[in-house]
Amino acid sequence: QVRLVESGGGLVQSGGSLRLSCQAKGFSSDYYDIAWFRQAPGKEREGVACIRSNDGSTSYIDSVKGRFTISSDRAKNAVDLQMSGLKPEDPAVYYCATDFEESCSVRSLGYNGWDYWGKGTLVTVSS
Repeated sequence: QVRLVESGGGLVQSGGSLRLSCQAKGFSSDYYDIAWFRQAPGKEREGVACIRSNDGSTSYIDSVKGRFTISSDRAKNAVDLQMSGLKPEDPAVYYCATDFEESCSVRSLGYNGWDYWGKGTLVTVSS
């Protein structure tokens, strides 16, 4: 059974850092691309970053470039999202997703139809 389990959310001060982790269960993250999305209250869910399983290449939306880093932890079968320089516009529920056919790209971050989703982890930023 394919499952994704997010962890690492919490409360952090503006400008601070947080590391999220997406644990893959029932499949290997070595073979399928994984993306991080987020949804703030009253807003649509948006793709944030993704990583390709075959070569580790990454894609980000412009608003997080230079602040967020997505990486694969093969030993844990997980994909992490290191967030730094957190801003007031970053608070949201962060979800990871995978799709056995979708490939990571900037275009795919604009697609909300990935097949499998975690339940999310809440990130709150205080000013």
